[in-house]
Amino acid sequence: MIKQVKKYLKEVESYSIKDPEAIDLFRVKYAGKKGILNKLFSDFKGLPNKEKKAYGQELNTLKKAISEKLKSFESKQKVIENNTQIKDPSRSSFPIQTGNRHPLSIIKNRIIDIFTQIGFNISEGPEIEDDWHNFTALNLPYYHPARDMQDTFFIQTDPDILLRTHTSSVQVRYMEKNQPPIRTISPGRVFRNEAISARSHCIFHQIEGLYIAKDVSFTDLKQTLKYFTNALFGNSKIRLRPSYFPFTEPSAEVDIYWGLETETDHRITKGTGWLEIMGCGMVDPNVLKNCGIDPEEYSGYAFGMGIERITMLLYQISDIRLFFENDIRFLNQFKASL
Repeated sequence: MIKQVKKYLKEVESYSIKDPEAIDLFRVKYAGKKGILNKLFSDFKGLPNKEKKAYGQELNTLKKAISEKLKSFESKQKVIENNTQIKDPSRSSFPIQTGNRHPLSIIKNRIIDIFTQIGFNISEGPEIEDDWHNFTALNLPYYHPARDMQDTFFIQTDPDILLRTHTSSVQVRYMEKNQPPIRTISPGRVFRNEAISARSHCIFHQIEGLYIAKDVSFTDLKQTLKYFTNALFGNSKIRLRPSYFPFTEPSAEVDIYWGLETETDHRITKGTGWLEIMGCGMVDPNVLKNCGIDPEEYSGYAFGMGIERITMLLYQISDIRLFFENDIRFLNQFKASL
């Protein structure tokens, strides 16, 4: 029986094809339901145990040879089909559907481009963070009531480890490793334990900026923000309203004047014409001290914005959940940036 298997093996190795029909004939003859291979395996069951090992090895060699031969035939056939000349060379090709960037990526890249043009570099850090970098170093010690402003995802096995609630933690890490002058932006994904709705999500994206040097003033901050809003929104009017953030003092909310030309304008601005787009302020001296920077010698400003919020404004998108559903019909609308 082993001689018979070896005979079939030689046939398989020497088998050649000249047309697609020969492939099917080969498949039926050797690998079909009533083919040679199945018959040999049926015979294998009736052999004495002492003969099964040698016969089984030869049988597996034949099975592998048949499989490789079929793959070789099919590969050659594809090459032949691809090389077939088109009778009408002027015929247009099949349309190739190209991908496009996600709207959040479009706006993120535009924001990054605006700030890198005025000397900001890009810094990144871990999404799984420790309490020191996410809270304590940012003037938020344990039991500070302002911690309640951010509903946090803590890691149950270690209460000191959490999913970062802002990219300010990246700024802390950057200040620990670099001495002023510092001019950096920190884009990234952040997490907060919030209910998912049309206006909020437990996962979103931020870009935060930081500038530390000698004699940095609030005027420098305002001029930087004015440059940014003009570059992103066109010639715009901004206002800064007093606010509170634990890591900046003084702190402010930044609004741009959106206008009241349409019904949508009235709705999204609540009839005021103004839209809040980010928070900012002068870096608190305690934060500088925690990061090893002398607050007597250096000062600085910081700002932060949500990319989803900016994108929703620019593209007039009413539901934040659309960004995370991966609906191709929605994403296909953003093949070109604004």
